[in-house]
Amino acid sequence: MERPPGAGRGPRKRRQIDWELIACGWSGHALVGTDAAELRPQDAPVAREDPAHPVRWHRCLRCDSWVALPPPSAPATRHPPDRDAITVPLRGRALRDRVVLRLIAVDRVVHFLILVLLGVVVLVVAANEHSLRSSFYRVVTALQGGVGASPIQTTHVGILKDLNKVFSLRSGDLRAIGAALLAFGCLEGAEAVGLWFGRRWAEYLTFLATAILLPLEIYELTDKISALKVIGFLINLAVVVYLLYAKRLFGLRGGGAVDEAERAAALSWETIERHTPPWTELGTGA
Repeated sequence: MERPPGAGRGPRKRRQIDWELIACGWSGHALVGTDAAELRPQDAPVAREDPAHPVRWHRCLRCDSWVALPPPSAPATRHPPDRDAITVPLRGRALRDRVVLRLIAVDRVVHFLILVLLGVVVLVVAANEHSLRSSFYRVVTALQGGVGASPIQTTHVGILKDLNKVFSLRSGDLRAIGAALLAFGCLEGAEAVGLWFGRRWAEYLTFLATAILLPLEIYELTDKISALKVIGFLINLAVVVYLLYAKRLFGLRGGGAVDEAERAAALSWETIERHTPPWTELGTGA
């Protein structure tokens, strides 16, 4: 009697994060030939018959797991597709890069929404500066309980202090700030779209935009430290380091050519065959 492929007792390589298993857990295994009537010898890397049991073992082309399934009761094809007709799913470094870049893209979407919302609010305030300023001061005065008190001269804290700074600006300055927020928000949106689809230009754009802001974030941390500022700084620093080192920007570690070569190697049939285990004997555990 034989073991399923890959079921030997040998030690398995330990990895910190198995991106393939995460992707398969999210979207399911990438199996081939589940609807085929027969299996050929050349189909062994993707599907095999079990001579001892009425099941087939189908190999996931993403995570290399072997899944036992019954032969199809109503086959749609005679044989599994040939290699040229099979699209190998992202795996290895290519899959890791896709996941990490999309996580960064999600972070940039959050930035985009916040910046655009702030930009719109600032422009609305600029367009209605006088009426909003009068309403703000009336509310603050009522809250303070000082009928004759001047909110401009009163020391505010928290959000009242920030609002007082906003209403102390001229409408022209507010429009400039609003336009800058919208422009930077659009930049973050462009980064998000490019990173989501794995575009090289988006990696450079994200690196430059993030690296430029790091000195400003360091300055803000020296002025006042908060948990959100520290977390934001660490995230942006990790993004810069990852893009520069792992994605080999600006020719680092061989540049984009090496990155593309490693990506192609991870998706090649040579790599898949190298990770294809033999059938092992149940009794020996070889």
